Amino acid sequence: MKVKGFLKDVGGASRVTKMRKELIANGSPLPDPKDPIRELADLLHPGRQQFRVTEIRKASPTATTYRFSPVNGHVPVFQSGQYANFYLTVGGSVLTRAYSISSAPYEARLAEPFFEVTIRHNVHYLVPDWFLENVKVGTEITAALPFGQFHYEPLRDSDHIVGIAGGSGITPFASMAKEIAHGRLDIDLTIIYGSVKHTDIVCGDELEEARKAAPDRIHIVHVMSDDDEWDGEKGFVTEEIIRKHSPEGASYFFCGPPVMFFLVDKIMKEMGVPLKRFRHDATAQPAVTMIPGFPMDQAGKSYKITIMRGIHADVIDAAADEPVAVALERAAIPIDTHCRGGECGYCRTQLLEGDIFVSPLNDGRRAMDKELGWFHACSAYPVSDLKIKIPII
Repeated sequence: MKVKGFLKDVGGASRVTKMRKELIANGSPLPDPKDPIRELADLLHPGRQQFRVTEIRKASPTATTYRFSPVNGHVPVFQSGQYANFYLTVGGSVLTRAYSISSAPYEARLAEPFFEVTIRHNVHYLVPDWFLENVKVGTEITAALPFGQFHYEPLRDSDHIVGIAGGSGITPFASMAKEIAHGRLDIDLTIIYGSVKHTDIVCGDELEEARKAAPDRIHIVHVMSDDDEWDGEKGFVTEEIIRKHSPEGASYFFCGPPVMFFLVDKIMKEMGVPLKRFRHDATAQPAVTMIPGFPMDQAGKSYKITIMRGIHADVIDAAADEPVAVALERAAIPIDTHCRGGECGYCRTQLLEGDIFVSPLNDGRRAMDKELGWFHACSAYPVSDLKIKIPII
């Protein structure tokens, strides 16, 4: 096939070489500082930013939604199901904590863009209590987003998602529901949501508003574990309930507490759901005694950890039943964690001496890291005195 004729085609390479030499000869000796790919990457993943709290509202009697607007710049593009990571100074330590984004992606592209997280405080935990006591409208907080792979992917997932949630695990599905209702996510969504009582359904009003906006695409099944007044599904989320409300060929997404994850994971296997059709959010590590394989004779023991940062060394105490990252945070030694479940690798740490137990839940290490002794500090526990090396941040 001739494009420009035989001779022109054969002689094309020499013409291109001549043109290239002319361009080089006439070009500026100074480098062009513009890099459009780098600029686009910085827009999509700007790193840490300052955000200001512009609204605080109740999402249920035991949950609070915080709205964050950028102080300068923009809200990075994210997908429903991803999370934001917050950098907080609490009691002299810099802590990093991840929270799923409960607002919809389209809301980050409004004239006044924002993102929201919904934090539950039905029991006392350090960071939720800190948010409740210290974060007010006008408070500025450092955060980075988006992170995580817990989102719909058309090349991988069915176009009907069954979202199984418990407690504050509803937040990524609330984001999906609002995005579907706004016409920006072309899937059907069935949410099977376990709560204790109908008077304390996290994001309940927002879920119902989204369902009413797209009743053919959004279906919500509430399951109450301790509510005599409830007329719908009762008890815990069981295989029977999941089968009853699942369409053929659906993909299953789970987000909720670790205890519920163990149950749902077992149900998925019993139902014969292929691994490619079951995905779960980065599950925070449960109490170490619940983690399969943990040597129970280590519970209650304490060890010394020597931390190397460059040539500087610190020695701290650490309990065998707490992750290495928690021991570092308690000692006010900064370490950058994100998922807190062993999945993402931001807290990747080098083991120089000693023995650790690595949680098999969400073990996101590369094969070479396992072979060479690297571990994720948020999901590894000391079972001897340790010597480790962490980045200087």
